[in-house]
This record gives sequence, C-alpha cells and structure tokens, in this order.
Amino acid sequence: MTNDGSLDGSFGCRARRSSALCLGLPLWLGLPLCLGLLLGLAAQSASAADCPGHPDAIGTSRTLVVDPREHPRIGTMQYPETLPLRDHEVVLTFDDGPLPRNSNQVLQVLADNCVKATFFTIGQQALANTEGVRKLAAAGHTIGTHTQDHPLTMDRMPIEKARQEIDGGIASVSAALSDPTMLAPFFRIPGLLRAEGVEEYLASRGIQVWSADFLADDWHHISSSRVFDLAIKRLEETGKGILLLHDIQARTAAALPRILHEMKVRGYHIVHVVPATPERPATPTDPVQWRLHPPSENVPIAHWPKIPSFAFAEAQAFAAPVLPNFDAPDGELFLSAQRFDRARRVVQNVPLPREPPWPRLTELSVQNAATLPVPEERLFELPSDARAAFESSPSRRAEIATEPQAEGQSKQASTESGHSERAVAAAAAKHGRGARTRLTRGARHAIRVAHASHGAPKHQAHAGKPPRRPVHVASLKKR
Repeated sequence: MTNDGSLDGSFGCRARRSSALCLGLPLWLGLPLCLGLLLGLAAQSASAADCPGHPDAIGTSRTLVVDPREHPRIGTMQYPETLPLRDHEVVLTFDDGPLPRNSNQVLQVLADNCVKATFFTIGQQALANTEGVRKLAAAGHTIGTHTQDHPLTMDRMPIEKARQEIDGGIASVSAALSDPTMLAPFFRIPGLLRAEGVEEYLASRGIQVWSADFLADDWHHISSSRVFDLAIKRLEETGKGILLLHDIQARTAAALPRILHEMKVRGYHIVHVVPATPERPATPTDPVQWRLHPPSENVPIAHWPKIPSFAFAEAQAFAAPVLPNFDAPDGELFLSAQRFDRARRVVQNVPLPREPPWPRLTELSVQNAATLPVPEERLFELPSDARAAFESSPSRRAEIATEPQAEGQSKQASTESGHSERAVAAAAAKHGRGARTRLTRGARHAIRVAHASHGAPKHQAHAGKPPRRPVHVASLKKR
C-alpha cells in the first residue's frame, strides 16, 4: 500500500496470487491462512518504506498528486495558494541543474535518506548533461523545467521571447529523457521574476507555476552552516511548505545531510509531489487546504457582513412625487403601496384635503394705504453757523487745558496765607505787643514772598474776599 492509501503494483500482484491460493483451500484452513498471508505482505510493504542501511533516514512520508489545471500557481512567496500540506510537511525542490559534480552529491544524499524531490531543470544544462537528467528519472524524482537559458528578465522581456524560453526548455529536457512522458508539467520562473503574460501562457498549456514558501539563500556566497541555519529557522517560522534549494551549489550539497537530519529530529516529514494523469487522479483535497495556514474551526474569525444582491422581477420605476401626494390631515405623512400620483386615502372617514394644512406664504393686499411724500434734500442740510458750534478754536482748547493748573495754584496760595495769619495771631497773644509788631511784619513778608512765587498780585492773595486787618493783642484782651 502506498503512502496515499492506494496499493502499489508489487503488493497488488502478491495479494492477488495469495487470494488465488486461498480460494483453492478449504474454508476452515483457507481463511486463517489467507489472513496471515495478507498481514505478512502488509508488514513487508511497511518495512520496505524504511531506508535500508540508513536507520536514521527521514524517508518520504507520502506522495501528493496534484492537478496543474485546477491550481495553476502555488507558493505563498508570490501567490495566495500553496500545496495542500499538513502541519510539519515539507516539499524539497532544486533549481538550475544538473551539474555533474554537485548534482550527483545531492542525488546521493537524497538516496541515502530515501527522499523524493522535485527538480526544475534548465534546457541548456539538460543538453550538456543528458546522463544527469536520466539519473533523476531513474531515482524516481519529479522533473520540471526552468527555461532554456535561465534569463533573469522574464518579468520584462517580450512575450514572444518568453515563449521561446519556455518551449525551448521543455523541448531540451524532453529530448534528454528516454521517456518524454516522465516530464512533469511543472515550471519555475528564473529568479521568481514573475510576469502576468508568462503566467497566462503557462496556464494555457496546462503547466503549473511553482514559487516557494521559504528559502535558504543558498545561491548567495555564504557558508553551508549558514544555509543550514536559514533553512531550519525559516521552516520553523512557516511550519510547513515548499523549500527552494539549488543542486548546482556545493554549499547546498554540504548542508543537505544536516538539514534532513534536523527535520527528522524536529518531527518534519517529506512529501513527494507528482502530476495527475488519467490513470492517477489527484489526491482529494478541500480548497481551504491550499492555504499555508488555513483557519481552524476552534478559532473564531471576524468577517464583514456580506450585502445580499436582490433580484427584482418586473421592477417598475415610481413616478416622481409632487406636493399633493403628501396631503394628510394634521400635517401627518402616510405610506402607500400605490403609485404616488394615484394615492388617495381617507383617514378616519375624512377625505384628505387637496392642500396641506401647514402655513403657506401669501401675498398681502394693502387697501387705502396713504402714500407719504418723498423728503427733500434741504431737510438734511445744516447751516454754516451750526457747524461752528460743534468746533472749538485752538486758543479755546489751550485755555481749557490751563484752567485746572491755575486753579490748583490759587488754592495752594490761599492755604499758605491762612496758615501765616493764624501763626501771627498766636504769636501776638503769647509774647505781647512788641512781638506782635515784629512778627506781623515777618508774617506779612512771608505772605508777599508766597504770592510772588505763585505769580499772584499782593492784593489777590485772597481772591474774592476783603483783606483782613491785623489782629491786636489789646483787642483780644478786651474780648
């Protein structure tokens, strides 16, 4: 039984021979014997899957049959779909061969681990190394094509030139094979430099375009240890998928044994991919399996609601509504299934008014309105002398500005004079008449000096008041 659940040729022949043998035996003896023979054959087939002489080999877990026309583009590095792999399943692919020295080492490593891979062969390489192409076919690997000359301009070259590269590569590899039907309709664009015209041409020929899910960068000038590290690191990140390598690189041949060993240690499995044929139908799969990480049923996923598209039979356009269509009592609107221009409703047995009840703009008619005369322009003119009343001359403005200052000076002089006279009277009452005369003269002198400093005349010391006579001590005594 093969890994995909079908019987292989050798097992089927042996089973048929055993069945024929069992049919010739009595029932009591044939039934136990037949069961033992079938179980022994099954055990022998299972042990044949092991790699003889290499107990630590990873082997090939199963064979996946795909239909290129149903899924024309695979590899999540460039396309939304990839191979329908389970978790921890890997497909090995190699480009640019065959190159005898390095490609033969890669073939030996794969044989030691009982691993089947997919090789994308260049036409010129196949013509130069026909024996290498036949070794691939003899080992049971899948052989695809990689153009005739490996140009790195497929994304911008004319479509006619691209067709020549594609067709030339297919013709050269087919010629190198002893059986051209062993060439798979698989193709990888050099440098993954995809172009829409190239992809459409390949799809028209039923050829599946392969990209990749992760790389090991083995075409760069890096060490084999670095190739190993990148391959395992990126495999752990994706969890499964298509690995792109190059069998013409010595660093790849040196890193491949470690890569396969580490994959087995980490629980990964190798899957061999072959094209579907009329005798070998495609492996049944669901569309969701062609995603690198299909959604799980246990994980809720938010989706935007989809708007349904309604199909109306015999849909007719409604007439444009007019204002009377919305007539209703109390200003309320109503709904009608009829056309707007035919809607007639009666609410509470009251016919709907023809005009809506809400207020409308009306034209007011004014009757017996008296017409006022137009005023003359002279009513708004001002006489020349009236304008002068609102204006002030420069001399008047200066006089108004100095009035507060003069008033302050006059008040200050009056205050000082009153203080002086009261001081003279007090001194006369205290020291007698002689002192009165002397102090009175001094006080009067002080008054004159105060008036002179403020620019006021002597007789205006007390403006608007009669001059006060000197106070005598004798008269104060008499009082």
